[in-house]
Amino acid sequence: MKGSVIRVLQVFTILNRGGAESMIMNYYRNIDRDKVQFDFLVHRPERGAFEDEIESMGGKVYRMPRINPLFPNKYYKELDKFLKTHNYKVIHSHINTFSSFPLRIAENNNIPCRIAHAHIALEGLNFKNVFSSKRMLEEEIKKTIKVYLKTYVSDYATHLFSCGLKAGKWLFNEKEFTLVENAIDTSLYTPNKSKASEFRKNMNLDDKLLIGHVGRFSNQKNHFFILAVFKQIREREENSCMIFVGDGELRNEIEKEAKRLNVFDDVLFLGVRSDVPDQLQIMDVFLFPSFYEGLPVTLIEAQTAGLKIFASDTITDEVAFTDDISFLSLNKSAEYWAEEILKSVPYKRKDNSEIIKNKGYDIVESAKWLENFYLKQYEG
Repeated sequence: MKGSVIRVLQVFTILNRGGAESMIMNYYRNIDRDKVQFDFLVHRPERGAFEDEIESMGGKVYRMPRINPLFPNKYYKELDKFLKTHNYKVIHSHINTFSSFPLRIAENNNIPCRIAHAHIALEGLNFKNVFSSKRMLEEEIKKTIKVYLKTYVSDYATHLFSCGLKAGKWLFNEKEFTLVENAIDTSLYTPNKSKASEFRKNMNLDDKLLIGHVGRFSNQKNHFFILAVFKQIREREENSCMIFVGDGELRNEIEKEAKRLNVFDDVLFLGVRSDVPDQLQIMDVFLFPSFYEGLPVTLIEAQTAGLKIFASDTITDEVAFTDDISFLSLNKSAEYWAEEILKSVPYKRKDNSEIIKNKGYDIVESAKWLENFYLKQYEG
C-alpha cells in the first residue's frame, strides 16, 4: 500500500458536536490525510454539524437506517450490501453497546480490522427511577437494553479501544483494551484574558458571574439539575447568568423548565457552536453533573482553559488532571452544589495546557499513533 491513501470507515449515530464526534474530528484534522483518509457511516438521515468540514477534507459520509436492536435484519441487509461494494480493511465503531451490529456484518464480510471504541460507562441499574417519572422509566429501559447488548460487542471486534479505564472496563467486561486519549489541540483553549473580555463585552456580559455547560440536551447530561443549581446560585448572586452550548431532543423541555423556575431571562441557549474554545474563555465556572460519562473530552477542554469545574462523582476521576475540578454527589441538593460553586469564585485562572500535554492529551502525538496503527493494518 506504499504511496496510496488508505480509507478507514468511522461509525457514528450522527455527526454532531458530541464528545466522541469531537474527539475523532480532532484526530482527523491532525492525521496525515495524504496517507490516511476517514469516511463516515451514520445512522440518521439529517446532516450533522461536522459533515461540511469532513467533505472539505476529502472524507465521505454514508447513511444507513437506524439500528433497531429488536429487529435488526433490515439494517444487517443494508450494511451487508454496502460493505460488499466498498473496500474497507478497517472499520472503527464509536456507537458503544450498538457496535456489535455493524461489527458483526463487518466480520461476515471478512473485514480484518474491526475496532470497538468505548466512550461511556453507564451507572448500575436503579429500579427506583422507574417510579419517579416517565422520562426516568424510559432511561432505565434503554439502560437495560444496553447492558444486555454490551455482552456481544467484543465477540465481533478484533481490537478494543477506550477513552478511559472506567469506560473500557464497563463495555468490554474486564477484557484487555487499548487506551486512546480524547486528545485536543491545547493551543485553542489556553486562557486569554483580553480575548475573554472582548467576548464578554460583545455579548453584554461584562460584569456577570457566568456558569457554563457544554453538552447535548439529553437525559444523560442532567440539565434539569443544572437549572435547579443555577436557580440557587441566582438567588444568592443576582448578577449571574447561565450559558448552555448544545442542542438536542430535550431543549424545549429545558427552556420550559427555565421559565417555570423564573430564570429564563438569565439563561443563554446558544445552540450548537463551532467556537466552543471561545465560549469556554468567557465562563467562570463549568457545571457538568452527568448521570454517566466515559472520560469526557469537554472536561479536558475546560481544564485546559483553566476553568473551575464542578462535576458529578459518577464521572471517572481519571479526568482530574488538575486541581480545578471538584466532584460532588448527585445525592446532594442543588442548594449544596450552588454553595460550593460560589465558594470557588473569584479565583485566578491558570494556564493548564502544559499539564494536559504532559498527561498525553495533546493531539499531535496522539494522532500520529492512531495514523500508524491504521497504516499497519494495511501492511502486506
